[in-house]
Amino acid sequence: MNRPNQMRIDILTLFPEICRSPLSESMMKRAQGSGALDLQIHNLRDWTTDKHHVVDDAPFGGGQGMVMKPEPIFAAVEELKKTPNAQRPTPNAELQRPKVVLMSPAGRRLDQKVAAEFSAESHLIIICGHYEGVDHRVIEHLVDEEISIGDYVLTNGAIAAVVFVDAVVRLLPGVLGDEQSAADDSFSGGLLEGAQYTRPSEFRGWKVPDVLLSGNHGEIAKWRKEQARQRTQKNRPDLL
Repeated sequence: MNRPNQMRIDILTLFPEICRSPLSESMMKRAQGSGALDLQIHNLRDWTTDKHHVVDDAPFGGGQGMVMKPEPIFAAVEELKKTPNAQRPTPNAELQRPKVVLMSPAGRRLDQKVAAEFSAESHLIIICGHYEGVDHRVIEHLVDEEISIGDYVLTNGAIAAVVFVDAVVRLLPGVLGDEQSAADDSFSGGLLEGAQYTRPSEFRGWKVPDVLLSGNHGEIAKWRKEQARQRTQKNRPDLL
């Protein structure tokens, strides 16, 4: 049974192992171990009804490739929406229903703001596309939002789903340990994160900037802010 503040994420994919391995390491493992995240990874073929577990077919009107069929996707999402605690009361006593997300290159582009938005949800059902995409009736009548991780095409949506889940889950309370860590991340304040250094203070003749060794936290904060601005100007001027 889910805890009151626990996020539930169901991933529907044809390639469960692509998701399972990276999402069982590091912070994602910690999030599940602490109870902040209930992650379930499902094989979409489990909702097929034919003996060959067919999930795709040729597109009407002709064209290259195959299209994912609507029947197993609808069956899977509708079943997952009925799981215990799929609908939970929010602080204002309204029911918060599961949000259905399709990983798609045609979707809204993922950034830190979008990740923060989804981290406020209690239950996400993520559909991983494959082949030439999904039957459009899935998008019209089942999906709440399409999300893209960038302007390029991947072999399948499972890879994108891993990126999306990681970006969202690390923003959940308690996952990073230090709440300030997420606030200091690149993009959180509109800038890239500035340069970071650690021991040794001198390596191959390259020294750590004196200000970082000064103990003057006010000057260090100013230096880091300026470094962030300079790094953003060099690498991502579009953010300024």
